[in-house]
Amino acid sequence: MNSAAPAPQTPSFDGRALINGERVAARDGQTFDNVSPVDGRVLAQVARGGAADIDAAVGAARTAFEDRRWSGLPPAQRKRVMIAFADLLLAHADELALTETLDMGKPVKYSRSVDVNSAANCIRWYGEAVDKVYDEIAPTPSTALALITREPVGVVGVIVPWNYPMIMAAWKIAPALAAGNSVVLKPSEKSPLTALRLAELALEAGIPPGVFNVVPGFGAEAGSPLALHMDVDCIAFTGSTRVGKQIHVMAGQSNLKRAWTELGGKSPNIVFADCPDLDRAVEAAVGSIFFNQGESCNAPSRLFVEASIKEAFLEKALKLVPQYQPANPLHADTVMGAIVDRTQLDTVMRYIDSGQREGAKLLAGGQAVEPVKGGCYVLPTIFDGVRNDMTIAREEIFGPVLSVLSFTDVADVVQQANRNVYGLQAGVWTRDLNKAHGVARALRAGTVHVNQYDEDDITVPFGGFKQSGVGRDKSLHAFDKYTEVKTTWIRIDSPV
Repeated sequence: MNSAAPAPQTPSFDGRALINGERVAARDGQTFDNVSPVDGRVLAQVARGGAADIDAAVGAARTAFEDRRWSGLPPAQRKRVMIAFADLLLAHADELALTETLDMGKPVKYSRSVDVNSAANCIRWYGEAVDKVYDEIAPTPSTALALITREPVGVVGVIVPWNYPMIMAAWKIAPALAAGNSVVLKPSEKSPLTALRLAELALEAGIPPGVFNVVPGFGAEAGSPLALHMDVDCIAFTGSTRVGKQIHVMAGQSNLKRAWTELGGKSPNIVFADCPDLDRAVEAAVGSIFFNQGESCNAPSRLFVEASIKEAFLEKALKLVPQYQPANPLHADTVMGAIVDRTQLDTVMRYIDSGQREGAKLLAGGQAVEPVKGGCYVLPTIFDGVRNDMTIAREEIFGPVLSVLSFTDVADVVQQANRNVYGLQAGVWTRDLNKAHGVARALRAGTVHVNQYDEDDITVPFGGFKQSGVGRDKSLHAFDKYTEVKTTWIRIDSPV
């Protein structure tokens, strides 16, 4: 059934780029429709940035970096501005949450409680950290003084995906800006609106013009010129592994800029028979795969359940599925919203079809629905009887689709879990401390969750092994991506 609630009037959004502190149209005047997956309405005409726009933004960023209007400020001063920036996000929280929900379809309750708060916390945390990160003095003979110092890398290009537009942007721009760099951000063409608003709020907070620029557009037309630009010192990307590989190639083809890529995932979630709390394991498995409509790179989409408890586990899981029925994401009680666009909805449905063709047993969902007329929605879907070589167990779906596999042997399940090109995250559920440590160490993943899933915060690094990318977002380790380490060796001729 269609939602009975009337659609609210579409707010007015400015889709122009923000370059050197000013809102500007694309150099060639081109725009594209920004369509809401909630109900198909056009939210805005957005500047379709191209190579000329990227060049202008990079030029502004380079000038700002070289004249040291931001990079030359004392860390304590940059800290004050970053904290003011975070405060402005919270002051505009309702506006940003509504924009995020209309733009990419997630429930507004989560846009407000998770996305806005997490982005603001990230910006605040790096602002607070920047004047507490010390340089080093090396252990040298008395005839020398060796200083090891960090300097901003220069102009940082950032390309972020559509699933967590504010959070993904914050994870990258916050440490880059705090360290003194200038930034050019290219948001996804599917969800560009909050990125443009963030840049306006950054200016209001006191970040100088030219330091933070945003150019919306498509990957081939704006993203590629940014990755290939000879005056960009670093490119930071979150997105698909396919595009991430291209980013690394373009970095090498241009000026050998450092390239940091956070890519896909097909995370295994392993539940042993001695799980300390089966109800909590079920709630975490179901809630984590259906959160954000399954559009999360770290979603635990491969669920390995020990054979002796699988029947009981699935019985509990299926009872929870009705809680995750997709509904109008603008309603305060909705927990699963819209898939980001029709193209992604079609992709999810193709994977569901492939699961059925390859012999997996469909236990729940498997259908596209339309709780809001004109929107993009799919039912929460669970497959049982999945083999590790099936397409739905090998490839990232980026939708609310859970693949359930069974096992009887610890060594075998670790081998199965690791038999995938990705290595982003994993989960382990057991009351056996030795087993927890042993399995966690054996899993090839950047993060291993034990007796919970996805409980972490800004203080710990996020990133993956294998084809899940290189480098780490979050924590103090993120500064490694946006700073150069310099050695200064000083000879001392002691007069004593």
